[in-house]
Amino acid sequence: MKNTMRVITFLLILAIVAGALTGCFKKDDGKIKIGVSLPTLREERWVEDYNGFLDAQESLGFEVIIQVADNSAARQQNQVENMITQGIKALVIAPHDAVAARQLVQLAHKNKIPVIAYDRPITNGGADLLIETDQLEIGRIMGRYIFNNVPSGNLVFLMGDAGDDTVYPMRDGTMEIIKPRLDNGTYKIVMEQFVVDWVNANALRLMEQALTANGNNIQGVIAQNDGIAGAAIQAMAAQGLAGKVPVTGQDAENDAIKRIIDGTQGMTILYDNAGMAMAAVDAAIKLANGASSASLSNGRSDDGTYVLGFPPAEINKNNYKRLLIDSGLRDEDDFH
Repeated sequence: MKNTMRVITFLLILAIVAGALTGCFKKDDGKIKIGVSLPTLREERWVEDYNGFLDAQESLGFEVIIQVADNSAARQQNQVENMITQGIKALVIAPHDAVAARQLVQLAHKNKIPVIAYDRPITNGGADLLIETDQLEIGRIMGRYIFNNVPSGNLVFLMGDAGDDTVYPMRDGTMEIIKPRLDNGTYKIVMEQFVVDWVNANALRLMEQALTANGNNIQGVIAQNDGIAGAAIQAMAAQGLAGKVPVTGQDAENDAIKRIIDGTQGMTILYDNAGMAMAAVDAAIKLANGASSASLSNGRSDDGTYVLGFPPAEINKNNYKRLLIDSGLRDEDDFH
């Protein structure tokens, strides 16, 4: 995908969202309708998922109604209720608020509509299937990067939104790796904070506070996505620290790859957005036609939800060309 086309696609999607309805495709062909509720398009990775669902609609030949909550649990509820009235036969939801989304599962089930939690689990919500990248392993990859690149010192840990249940297994995975050095005093976490709504401006403010409170004495930053990483690097650049402090990330955004090439961000996480979206629509169709959740899964979560998991991959300066460009996922032009 050319960088220009990616920008055009992003702007077109945002324009549709501003009109309150994103990707609603009205057809009178009698095909099964699948409802998809995404939390936001403010981050590049969710634009990739959006495009993945459009591709799945075209490839599988089923109608996909996509709506975007723009980081509002109330808006997400209204949109899901609207999709139910449009006659969807299955619901795919990436919840903005993992707890509030339980009511949406209950509402869908009341209408005999199976529910797939997408990328983000629903807290004790009873979804029929969870499709995700292994969040615990994502956290471990971040932890290993810090462990291997920060011998000792003060760490800042900037997590995502507290209402997003992915932040907790990611944190657990990171802590699993770095805990020995925390226990013996080699590491000290001087700030550990949630970033409300994953908004970059909130992350920037927190990182500025951490730098001020510690006299710029920060040796590593654990950022749970690329937007947060970029904000942390912006704050450090103002203090002449960009490129001197290892920073993690997640989502393999183009700007993050540029920072990795430039040496200001150490790594990011790549996962198969297109594959996950295709799998979600395929599973939704099968559930709507009576397939069992167990037949579609490759594991189960701690609360018993059936899971179809996808593996994450670390992207760094040494492998980004092989994993992104040589594989055809991105063009070299995307990073210039």
